[in-house]
Amino acid sequence: MFTLPESWVWDFWFADDGEHYHLFFLHAPKALKDPDARHYRASIGHAISTDLTTWTRVADAVGHGQPEEFDELATWTGSVTRDPDGTWFLYYTGARLVAGKNVQSIGYATSPDLYAWEKQGQVASADDRWYERLADRGWRDEAFRDPWVLPDPDGDGWHLLITARGRTGPADDRGVVGHCWSSDLRTWEVRPPLSEVGLGFGHLEVMHTVEVEGQAFLIFSCLGSDTSAAMQATGTPGGTWVAKAETVLGPYDLTNAQLLADSSVYVGRLLPWRDTGEWTFLAFNNRLPDGTFGGTITDPRPVSLVDGELVLG
Repeated sequence: MFTLPESWVWDFWFADDGEHYHLFFLHAPKALKDPDARHYRASIGHAISTDLTTWTRVADAVGHGQPEEFDELATWTGSVTRDPDGTWFLYYTGARLVAGKNVQSIGYATSPDLYAWEKQGQVASADDRWYERLADRGWRDEAFRDPWVLPDPDGDGWHLLITARGRTGPADDRGVVGHCWSSDLRTWEVRPPLSEVGLGFGHLEVMHTVEVEGQAFLIFSCLGSDTSAAMQATGTPGGTWVAKAETVLGPYDLTNAQLLADSSVYVGRLLPWRDTGEWTFLAFNNRLPDGTFGGTITDPRPVSLVDGELVLG
């Protein structure tokens, strides 16, 4: 288990350089006392491991920006990829307050070695042709965050999947898979969402895609309190969800999304073991048995495909 004695740890993502697994994670000091206050004090930490269990912390990757910058309040969840030229790219969420409300957008940093990062600035924000903005007053914030970067399956550039919200329908049922595209990892074009509103979720947090034995899946997280009223009426709990997809870029059948793990853990991620290709699952401990916030990251658990469905071991 990855834990910091002085800080809470929550959302996280990985990079693999062939020698070490690199864990990038959000953290904030426990001196805040209230775990809910952590979001506005988040920085992106960094640790390395050879076995996904024993971790060595290294210098933080990215912290919040200067006043008036897109990430002046905090730096939130992201993902990492490597350019063919060898440069590592870390895409992350920048948060700032506008009239007391949180506005999120996407920026990136680059590194030659995964350790020393240089911010490059903001590259994408919610486009009101397709995405809800703060002025629409549909949600508690302007959701455009948690970028998941992946190469185009046909070699046509790169894609970002984004936690975003559409502009139509009931306010509690507008969660969509936001979408951006780039030819070079540096300049990004905001595109229409890759899913529809009205599928039961107020937002789809920390999305990522995997392909297991030829079947593509979209993994995302949503607490029960952030699902639609219709879904809440069924008593469906929240947590980490999995939905089948025709390809890693969709279409995504969110109507048949299933819980992979309940909300005692959150932001579950699937990662293949480097040597075997077998899949493993990690998440952060969200709700402890006594009801308090966990703020640590679990050890890996095996994942298997059983009758076409992902199952935790």
